[in-house]
Amino acid sequence: MNKARAFVAAAAASAMALGAVPAVPAMTALADDAANDLSIMMETPVESLDPQQATDGTSFEVIADYTDGLMQMDADGQPVNALAESYETSDDGLTWTFKLRDAKWSNGDPVTANDFVFGWQRAVDPDVASEYAYMLSDIGQVKNAAEIIAGEKDKSELGVTAVDDKTLKVELNAPVSYFLSLMYFPTYYPVNEKFFESCADTFGTSPETVLSNGAFVLDSYEPAATEFHLTKNPDYYDADRVKLSGLDYQVIQDSQQALMSYQAGDLDTTLVNGDQVDQVKDDPAFRAIGAGYLWYVSPNMAKVPELANENIRKALTFAIDRTAIAEDVLKDGSLPTFTAVPPQFATGPDGSDFSGDQDKFKDVCDSDPAKAAEFWQKGLEELGIDSLDLEMVVDADDAPQKVATVLQEQWQTNLPGLTVTLTVEPKKQRVQDMQDGNFQLGLTRWGPDYADPMTYLGMWVTDNSNNYGLWSNSDYDSIIEECTTGDLATDAEGRWAKLYDAEQIVMNEAVIFPLYTQSNAEMISPAVTGIEYHPVALNRVYKDAEKAAE
Repeated sequence: MNKARAFVAAAAASAMALGAVPAVPAMTALADDAANDLSIMMETPVESLDPQQATDGTSFEVIADYTDGLMQMDADGQPVNALAESYETSDDGLTWTFKLRDAKWSNGDPVTANDFVFGWQRAVDPDVASEYAYMLSDIGQVKNAAEIIAGEKDKSELGVTAVDDKTLKVELNAPVSYFLSLMYFPTYYPVNEKFFESCADTFGTSPETVLSNGAFVLDSYEPAATEFHLTKNPDYYDADRVKLSGLDYQVIQDSQQALMSYQAGDLDTTLVNGDQVDQVKDDPAFRAIGAGYLWYVSPNMAKVPELANENIRKALTFAIDRTAIAEDVLKDGSLPTFTAVPPQFATGPDGSDFSGDQDKFKDVCDSDPAKAAEFWQKGLEELGIDSLDLEMVVDADDAPQKVATVLQEQWQTNLPGLTVTLTVEPKKQRVQDMQDGNFQLGLTRWGPDYADPMTYLGMWVTDNSNNYGLWSNSDYDSIIEECTTGDLATDAEGRWAKLYDAEQIVMNEAVIFPLYTQSNAEMISPAVTGIEYHPVALNRVYKDAEKAAE
């Protein structure tokens, strides 16, 4: 409590000096209730607080703490109204009209339809170069988005219009059955244009350079911060729903340190993994929660000739014991995965899990050292070599390093003549290196942005920014196009079948080596209830969370 009051005083003094008054009353009013803050362990630092530039789940979570889009998720992950008070769509599914509720930014400005126009135009602006621009073009099918991204049209021609301050019209190239679920994804969030322009190049780098229209207000943050804070937004349109006084994030990359902090009462929730799970699995506070992320290894086929050899890639994927990684290393409920689309998040027209059958690609992806050795020998002979040195980049976080060490051992044991060197980097640097093509093998992950297989399969289209290995297959591209803008866009069953065909191509060519679908093993204080966990888009939501008084 003393620490909280000192923090409030410092924040108030800083805000007065900078003229940033709006957030201060909230902090002052809630200072005596700081014990009702939720203290949250985060395993990686925030990479960006710019909704159109952010690319990682950590950043998305924090941005969504203080920003609402048109829609939000309910407890079951279904889209429900947020800043949109109501909406309607045309009979052909090509035009959506949203009516905005009365809501305001933390500087007092009303949230208007133009805030969405400006935010969406930023997302497709080539000068902004958003990695998630394809969410509007390939995925959302917003009119003219693809042409704007390609530099063929001006951003002002994007199919989104402010009819008036409270009416937003969106025009699509093709019907998108999951369009409403895209509206709670941060790339689609609004940005106050006047405020953005006043920040110049500093937007999203401090409490003074972000605005809130959501449940909380950011009041303590700096880039790469290891601790930052948000407080309840008293001006949130749904403020009565929010029971917490604030969110106190602590970035702790060492899982043992995090567990000790939880046990000391300094954290209300923390991740655990490996041997820690054995220690706490019988504790009533322990929970294993599906997180939706697919972890996989991406081989750089474009810049590493040896990895352009399909037999070498198949040898690497057959040499992996995924069950051992999930059950003996992670021990957190993660599922060994043998498909390019992970299980338990996308349901087809017939109600079945798209990836419920984990044996469908056994001929090209399995844990089989004998097959691995056969493919390895073929690949070495084709390349005219008898040994191979490879390097793999991996995040500095605890769990990925453990997984990488086991992969290194499995590969070197099962593939004679292979030496694998691990290069540990901060996540931001690892992602940058993979985006720039400066890697050979990369241990990475992808979480579903919406509940459809396309959130994964769209990554392998030629020139997609997340297609790190720069793989290209014209047949694959044609299938994806047919399922997004072609005849199958409105044929649910036919589209589903074709998406299976697309996944078959990815697996046949060993474009990635799938490892496991992540579960988060968490310790959650018995005093805490109401945190929503989702495998899609936003993994943790705190609007309905409560913390009982001790």
